[in-house]
Amino acid sequence: MFSQSILQAATHLISVSAKRNIRIVVAESCTGGLIAAAMTAVPGSSRVVDRGFVVYSYESKEQELGVARSLSERHGAVSEPIAIAMATGALRRAQGYAQLSIAATGIAGPESTATKPVGLVHIAVALSGQDIPVAHEKHEFGPLSRDEVRNKTVLAALSLAARCLGT
Repeated sequence: MFSQSILQAATHLISVSAKRNIRIVVAESCTGGLIAAAMTAVPGSSRVVDRGFVVYSYESKEQELGVARSLSERHGAVSEPIAIAMATGALRRAQGYAQLSIAATGIAGPESTATKPVGLVHIAVALSGQDIPVAHEKHEFGPLSRDEVRNKTVLAALSLAARCLGT
């Protein structure tokens, strides 16, 4: 179901998180649950994966994660502020059961605009108890297929989370 590189990244993140007793929550828009699916494809992931939110609409981002509608209207659903708000909101909603959150929002296509083209993705990771709680990456994967954008996003998100854990 997943490429070898995605499974390796997921396995690495699960292993590092398990050793550090870190549980993970995800908030996904463009990936529609694929980050959580990649992690749960790894045996032993139940020790690490806490929960996931698939939040495609403005309303779901607001209701499930507390992302202010005004923030979405001001920056659009695919932006750095929204990815960060999704990551921090997911960690807050996990109510202490998770210590790391991964959020992804992007344009998987085929529709796009001049300012938000297919392949534009924002990923954020939040860690509880850190001085700098959020890491952010902007990716411009280019005009790839919907599946390619989503798979590249999953790999980038897993990799960013692992780097945030120092590995």
